[in-house]
Amino acid sequence: MVRRGELTDKAWARIEPLLPMADGRGRPWRDHRQVIDGILWRLRAGTPWRDIPERYGPWQTGYERFKRWDDDGTWARLLEEMQIKDGSLGQVEFTVSIDSTIARAHQHAAGARKRGTTAGRSIRSNRKTGRRSDGPAAG
Repeated sequence: MVRRGELTDKAWARIEPLLPMADGRGRPWRDHRQVIDGILWRLRAGTPWRDIPERYGPWQTGYERFKRWDDDGTWARLLEEMQIKDGSLGQVEFTVSIDSTIARAHQHAAGARKRGTTAGRSIRSNRKTGRRSDGPAAG
């Protein structure tokens, strides 16, 4: 049973031949599919690497594999291959979205007087009288 967000058998069959093979040196690699499912889970959930569920293997393995494949261009090759094949079949729809989000300040924020120094003088008010003084000597 494939869990939500994990690779289907059809998707796995398409990307498996594109993944690097173990070179025979050192320890054998953990199953690519299990690690990729863990990486996809982490990217989808937006959590720290340490929060990857144990069913995907140690979080260090997921992080190291993600970093290694990013450095050697494996992820870029996978994306390019999928876009080219799906694009040639007419299965990819490219949508461009432009975000024009802005942050407006409240109308009372414009032109407000700032506390502190004004032209080299500090503005202070006398709490008892409510009057302003132009500096420490005025008073």
